[in-house]
Amino acid sequence: MSLASDIELRSGRRAWLSEQSGAIGLAGIVIIFWIVFASWAPGFVSPFNLFAISRTLAIDIVIGFSTMVVLATGGMNLAIGAIGVCSVMLAGYLMQKLGVPYPLALTVALLLGALLGWANGVAIVRSGVNSFIITLASASLYTGGMLILSKAVIYNALPPAIAAFGRMRFGFVSPLLIVALAIGAALVVLFRFTALGREILAAGANARAAQLSGVPVSRAIIVAHTLSGLLAAAAGLMLLSRLGAAMPSIGEDWLLPSFLAPVLGGALLSGGSISVVGAMIGALLVTTIRSGLLIMQVGNFWLLLFLGMMLLLAVLLDRYRTVYAERRSLGRRA
Repeated sequence: MSLASDIELRSGRRAWLSEQSGAIGLAGIVIIFWIVFASWAPGFVSPFNLFAISRTLAIDIVIGFSTMVVLATGGMNLAIGAIGVCSVMLAGYLMQKLGVPYPLALTVALLLGALLGWANGVAIVRSGVNSFIITLASASLYTGGMLILSKAVIYNALPPAIAAFGRMRFGFVSPLLIVALAIGAALVVLFRFTALGREILAAGANARAAQLSGVPVSRAIIVAHTLSGLLAAAAGLMLLSRLGAAMPSIGEDWLLPSFLAPVLGGALLSGGSISVVGAMIGALLVTTIRSGLLIMQVGNFWLLLFLGMMLLLAVLLDRYRTVYAERRSLGRRA
């Protein structure tokens, strides 16, 4: 083994160990919250609430993944809620108004999500404008277009199989959670074992250096946003199954949890480093706190305040991780 390969292997091992230690620490915090809520609100661990948590967790995980894949490039996607609701409303229209079979309608809705994400990626690459501005503008554009075309109509006469899947359970586990875990497994394969995943991470770590090394940075950014749109559509369709209806209000409250899950899980806002497992545990923490506070009948305003404080803390931790990584890099160079 060459010296360069040995250094790369050791660096990869250190990164993996750091990721695992962060995930273990976050899991410890989740366990503490479960103990607290189970002690103060016995209904928290009831079979019904555990099933409700599993359904909500599944959607929170996929919402977090949708933001995570863009954070990997050092960008942002503020349009995931808009993409999700556009996909949901299209699926509802196809099934209720046109009588399209639900497997085909859901597939078309997923393709729409990927298309809207691709449009964001192309706009960012071609214009050179920051992804924050592009996706902020596209969020209004997509939502406004959806409201104009759908007239904010709720589609609630959907095939029974849609709602039946959302109500299905294996013990206290929803099949939606199994879908979310399968998506997570696919993302682990993408980012750990494929050239495309490594290109996306390289584009986020140092776009200039990656480009000089032959990495197609523009393509990586477009692919990341396309994947983000696809995942946003998937989260929307999972919520559609849970609600049994396509509503134009879907996605309005996604922004905060979409950042909380991956950032708490170890993703760097500057890009180049993510953790699929960490994002799932981060989503579990968010879902746990939300469910526990609701069981304890804490007002929704307090819930928003608490989640906002968590996001602020996550951003401060992200800044600490970035500074620490830079200091270690300078120390090795010295």
